[in-house]
Amino acid sequence: MLRPALVTSFVLVACGPSRAPSTPARGVRIVEPAEAATVTLPFTVRLEATGVRIVPADGQRTPGEGHHHLLFDVAPTPGGAAIPKGDQVVHLGSGAADFRVETLAPGAHRIIAIVADGAHIPLEGTASDTVDVTVAR
Repeated sequence: MLRPALVTSFVLVACGPSRAPSTPARGVRIVEPAEAATVTLPFTVRLEATGVRIVPADGQRTPGEGHHHLLFDVAPTPGGAAIPKGDQVVHLGSGAADFRVETLAPGAHRIIAIVADGAHIPLEGTASDTVDVTVAR
């Protein structure tokens, strides 16, 4: 049987103030376009990094530094593997934080943003971001 003091303590903990979800200390966020947006070509994907320094790709693996990558309709590589080159992967190796999309088929698309080091390996412990958009016909 529970003692009244324990029940009171439980109720106080359960009814305490709610906390907002914490923001990852390190990560990337897709600022534009918004989730579920309908876009027309051309449109810009605008990125914002937190807790990492965005620098041009130089082939080096410097902790806490990297550059943006955008994946269009493809899954991220498994942990520790370099992000491959390809038609559906954009390496923003100049250190840019935005990319102008000029060609993308009409319809639904998933865009994933990842920060990776100079060797194109995703930074460990760094959150990625995803938005789903529809390109207008």
